[in-house]
Amino acid sequence: MQCEVCGREIVGKPRRVLIEGSVMLVCSECSRLGSVLPEPKPQPSRIVQKLARGRVKPTIVRVKSKLRKPMDEQEFDLVEGYGLVVKRARERLNLSHEDLGRMIGEKVSVLKKVEGEKIFPDRRLIAKLEHALKVKLTVPAEEPKIPKSFQATRPIEPTLGEVAQLKFRKRRS
Repeated sequence: MQCEVCGREIVGKPRRVLIEGSVMLVCSECSRLGSVLPEPKPQPSRIVQKLARGRVKPTIVRVKSKLRKPMDEQEFDLVEGYGLVVKRARERLNLSHEDLGRMIGEKVSVLKKVEGEKIFPDRRLIAKLEHALKVKLTVPAEEPKIPKSFQATRPIEPTLGEVAQLKFRKRRS
C-alpha cells in the first residue's frame, strides 16, 4: 500500500489522518502533517442488525460452491426461459417475491427483473437461486462447430514472418 501524501510504500500499519479536511491513509512520517483519527469500529452487517431486532427470520441461504473449478473459470449458458423457470419454481414452493428475497438476501426488484428476463443474473445470484429453488438454471457452454467449408483442406503454408525468422536463425548458426 502506498502513502496518499508522499507516494512511498507504507511499512507497517497505515494511519488514518485528517489533513485539511480530507481523511487519508498515510505513512508514519506523513501522519504528523494532520490529526490522527481513531480506527473505525467494524459495523455488523444489515442482516445481523435485523436479526438482532427480530425483524428477519434466520433462514438465510449460504451458498458454498463444491465445484472443482471456481465459477469465474467455468463457461456456462443460461437455460432458455430462465425467468419462467424461476417463477414456476418459486410458485411451486408457495413463496412470494419478498419471502424468496429474504431467503437468499436479494432485493425484490432484482428477483422481479430476473423473472421478467429484463436482466441476466450474475453467477452468485444464479447459485443462490439454484440452491434455494432446487432448479438448474445453467448448462455447460458448447463451442460452436466449425462448418467443413471453413476448415483448411490443404496444409497451411508458412507466413512471411516465419520465413524471415528461419533465415535469421540460419545466418546466426
